Amino acid sequence: MPTRTLKKEKVVKAPKKVAVTKANPTSPKKTGLRGARKEEPISRLRIRIRAYEYKILDLSVKQIIDTALRYDAKVVGPIPLPTEIKKYTVNRSPFIYKNAREQFEMRVHKRVIDVINPSPKVMEALTNLSLPSGVNIDVKIM
Repeated sequence: MPTRTLKKEKVVKAPKKVAVTKANPTSPKKTGLRGARKEEPISRLRIRIRAYEYKILDLSVKQIIDTALRYDAKVVGPIPLPTEIKKYTVNRSPFIYKNAREQFEMRVHKRVIDVINPSPKVMEALTNLSLPSGVNIDVKIM
């Protein structure tokens, strides 16, 4: 007598329904912040300082930062920018020794300081600063 093997039937369960909620575009997004903050426009005072000697430059930068911090301003920097190198080649002798040349270079060191949301007191204090000669300052309000 032939034996019969019974096949096991696989029971397939229906997938669980997951509740999908669509975001309402008019509802405020949850950002993890408590309450919605209104962002104020950020005004920024960008100060670019240039000098031939880095020691004088660093002293003047320190003086500017100390003045800004004295009036409780938020300061970002000093950020060093790449040094600009200007090279000049000059003939040593104009006639016979044409191949003998000298090279001279000028290095311009640069820094950037940002003062965020400066008050009028900070602006006045920075304009009244007396810095050493040889330091060039460019001030922009952004």
